[in-house]
Amino acid sequence: MRRLLLMLALGALCPGAVLADKPVAPESIPGAQRVTAEQVIELITANASLVIIDARRAEEHAKGHIEGSISLLDTDMTPQLLARYLATPDTPVLFYCNGERCKRSGHAANKAVAWGYRRVYWFRGGWREWTAKELPVAR
Repeated sequence: MRRLLLMLALGALCPGAVLADKPVAPESIPGAQRVTAEQVIELITANASLVIIDARRAEEHAKGHIEGSISLLDTDMTPQLLARYLATPDTPVLFYCNGERCKRSGHAANKAVAWGYRRVYWFRGGWREWTAKELPVAR
């Protein structure tokens, strides 16, 4: 409780101090290709079989998401569940979550790589980058 109060007080005085305490997604994920919002658009238009996984909570997905994305929380993802959406280990799959301060999509992409998926894309900028660039949103 004291830590929470201290963080709130610091946030009011120095917003950067609170952000510094939040987790940051890694810069890269071995076995996955990191992509930008523009590259996501290229992937969508070039790959009809691309599966887009929104690793955020279902409530967040319901408020807005990249069109065609599947809501699949990273902590709920199992090899069997992912296989329902990906026909083969070569099916291209893109993971995203809220952005660089969110670790969910990185966690999900790591799992997919470990389970043998070979065409794993990771949109590190995620929802924050997508909406900042005013790209199409589905609800």
